Amino acid sequence: MREQYNTIAFTPSVAAEQERYGSRMAYARRAGPQDGSDPGGMGRDEVDFLAQQDGFYLATVSETGWPYVQYRGGPPGFLKVLGPTTLGWADFRGNRQYISVGNVAGNARASIIVMDYARRARIKFFGTLTVDDVRDDQTRADALRVPGYKGIVERAVRFDVAAFDWNCPQHITQRYSEDQIAKGVARLYARIEALEAEVAALKS
Repeated sequence: MREQYNTIAFTPSVAAEQERYGSRMAYARRAGPQDGSDPGGMGRDEVDFLAQQDGFYLATVSETGWPYVQYRGGPPGFLKVLGPTTLGWADFRGNRQYISVGNVAGNARASIIVMDYARRARIKFFGTLTVDDVRDDQTRADALRVPGYKGIVERAVRFDVAAFDWNCPQHITQRYSEDQIAKGVARLYARIEALEAEVAALKS
């Protein structure tokens, strides 16, 4: 599926720009099969990576041709790997504009980019979306729900992966969440407490 990503992404116009800037030959050697057959799917690396992430960017296209990019967030692991070629998530209530949902009603094709800023890693997907209102299919929503998370689930979303690829870490600025920082400094706090105890003992 990683090779198939290039087959989908490298349209004639893209290939022309690669030729212009000198990268076409290198990418042509990595092209996937032209008949759409590309066996395989997500493996352990992808499953482990996605289980640790708390958000991703979702791109859809409206019936008027305008692209729309939306950030979807939740607790780590809310983006679930349901199978080698399937992702899913519980879609929580947000600002209630429903732009992505409306776009998918007219064009199911979408793209996802999942970022790990701390490790400077990212993976991108092409695929198609299926959106089910929880009022119509409570079972699927329950299967995707995150225990303990207070977000209101309005939809169950399935993403059928057509292709995926890992991006290089170039130009990704490292950033850390509050939880990641807390875990990183926990040892420092423990060391400070130990030293303060030693100082107190010496003073006494």
